[in-house]
Amino acid sequence: MAILPIKPFEKLPQFNFMAWRPFWIWSSIVMVLMVIGLLWVQGLNYGIDFVGGKLIEVKLDRPLEVHQVREAVEKLGFEGGTFQEFGGPSEFLIRLPGNDPKVAAATTEANIAESLKTLAGGAETRRVEFVGPQVGQELRGKGLQAVVLSILAILVYLWFRFELRFGVGAILSLSHDVILTIGVMVLLRTEITLTVLAAILTLIGYSLNETIVIFDRVRENRSKYPKMPLKELINMSVNQTLGRTIMTGGSVLIVLWALFLYGGEAIHDFSRVMIIGVALGTYSSIFVSSSTLLALEEWYRKKQAAA
Repeated sequence: MAILPIKPFEKLPQFNFMAWRPFWIWSSIVMVLMVIGLLWVQGLNYGIDFVGGKLIEVKLDRPLEVHQVREAVEKLGFEGGTFQEFGGPSEFLIRLPGNDPKVAAATTEANIAESLKTLAGGAETRRVEFVGPQVGQELRGKGLQAVVLSILAILVYLWFRFELRFGVGAILSLSHDVILTIGVMVLLRTEITLTVLAAILTLIGYSLNETIVIFDRVRENRSKYPKMPLKELINMSVNQTLGRTIMTGGSVLIVLWALFLYGGEAIHDFSRVMIIGVALGTYSSIFVSSSTLLALEEWYRKKQAAA
């Protein structure tokens, strides 16, 4: 009977990751610059949580096309809304921007349901959420503040736990993961909501954990082999933790794909952002963080030698 392998490698791998260090670093820099350019041109697709507005979930008696729902709502004078199927061809999410005074009216959802009723034979309003523009702007500011403060707290922790250059290397790797994840979200036109923000903060913690495992092994090996060249030492450390990194990332991705496929619309965006982020975090912990640490260590040693 075949037995599933417990380890990805039967013996310690000997991949020479550091030989491609310039490629990993420069490719990451290019991708980050491309995402910044994309954000400059296209911008983020903020959801109601951050820009304000009203979300209405309706269940129709018979399926309609998205454009039919849009036309029916726009005939009532509501412009700039977004419309999508939610769980089936007869269920829709209607998002109306909060800068329109008519959106805040208590009769908005009733008027929309009545308009759709004439098309579908019946319409039931299942959920209504309203966020004022000022509240949305405040949430957006606090969300950005939460991300920045979490990264600064991580830097301080790693400064005391390891050394400052280890912390800088980890923060650069984390920033790489977050920026590229946001870039993929922009391409997919994923709405930035509180759920997506929670996924980004979760991703920061996961990516940091993967990076710390490698950095901790580098520190251990540096005390064991003080005369080993730095490039070989970091390369050995990455190879020693490679199996653990692959096993951890693979098992997390299996769970996230299950959530994405069967978890329902409520956590669809969360699981999608996490899938993208975990894949990028696994890549960066192996290639980007170790290469960045080597570059920082070499710069620090040259600075010490010059002093």
